[in-house]
Amino acid sequence: MNFFDKIYFDNSLSAWLTVAGIIVLALLLKKYVSRYIASLLYRVVRQAWKSVDKKSFIDLVIAPLQWFVLTLIAEFSIDKLNFPSAFQYQLYHINTQLIFERCGITIIVLVFTWLQLRLIDFISLVLEAKTSLTEDKSDDQLIVFFRDFLKVILGIIGFLLLLKFTFGQNIGNLLTGLSIVGAALALAAKESLENIIASFIIFFDKPFKTGDELKVHLISGTVERIGLRSTRIRTADKTLVSVPNKQMVDSIVDNLSTRTERRAEISIELSQKTKSDDVKKTIESIKSVLQQHAADLLSYTVFLKEMNKTGLLISIEYLTPIVPTIQFDSFKEIIHLQIKEVLEKNKIELSCIDGNVS
Repeated sequence: MNFFDKIYFDNSLSAWLTVAGIIVLALLLKKYVSRYIASLLYRVVRQAWKSVDKKSFIDLVIAPLQWFVLTLIAEFSIDKLNFPSAFQYQLYHINTQLIFERCGITIIVLVFTWLQLRLIDFISLVLEAKTSLTEDKSDDQLIVFFRDFLKVILGIIGFLLLLKFTFGQNIGNLLTGLSIVGAALALAAKESLENIIASFIIFFDKPFKTGDELKVHLISGTVERIGLRSTRIRTADKTLVSVPNKQMVDSIVDNLSTRTERRAEISIELSQKTKSDDVKKTIESIKSVLQQHAADLLSYTVFLKEMNKTGLLISIEYLTPIVPTIQFDSFKEIIHLQIKEVLEKNKIELSCIDGNVS
């Protein structure tokens, strides 16, 4: 008998060496084979998206593709061998051969799911590159949202495939049997489901988008991310606050980024002893101050608003175009100082000063 025809563990030595050689060769060549397959996939993808970067595509899919190719080759090679009778055992009434077969299927499903997740990442990168060229930033967040949503769906499909091929469960019967349990879980996860539905409302109704400055409840800040469950807001203190999407939909949200102008209001309460001529003179002087900045203002008003037992209330209001907060505060400081100079020049006695800015 030929040396290579000798039987070891129910298979000839040549069969063992052939399978081992194929697996070793696959290990050595997996990088090159995967890159070739990735290049073929890139040609298909490029037909749909002309601006696709080849390096970005290959870097994303090469790792899962390598393991997918290696797993398939190893699985098909080992399948040609007879399962050694010496390893035939019953574990909890399950044959060890069946366990090994199901483990191989599990690895294939997991690696294939990993590859699909990477493809979703790549597609989202391509779409993000396109939407970044537009001024509307809501599209960017929409892509991130649906990327995460598709990943969750893909994860569920992968789990069902494992139930089907690894554990041999009938998915249809299983889903039917889990309907009552699913209803109970849905009730238990009521808030999570409400947040997911609210996230869809936010994306399609678009009350705000990523990058907008908001006021909601007692929180003010910039929207950094709109997720499936919550919206994350970066506050002025640089902390990251997560607000459930349901609250974002149900609450009154003040979107400061959509305002068309900025308003400043100053209330100056003069003493009851102030003479009428001095009041008129002060109002005209304040109007002159605002008139000097007419190029930076959209409109302004100055008038005697109230007369009460505590004093005479002069209301000053002016509107400016939308400018950064720092620039607006600097401009407001100049106006306030000039108004104070007017009061000092006219020797006006104040009762109190109250300022309100929006």
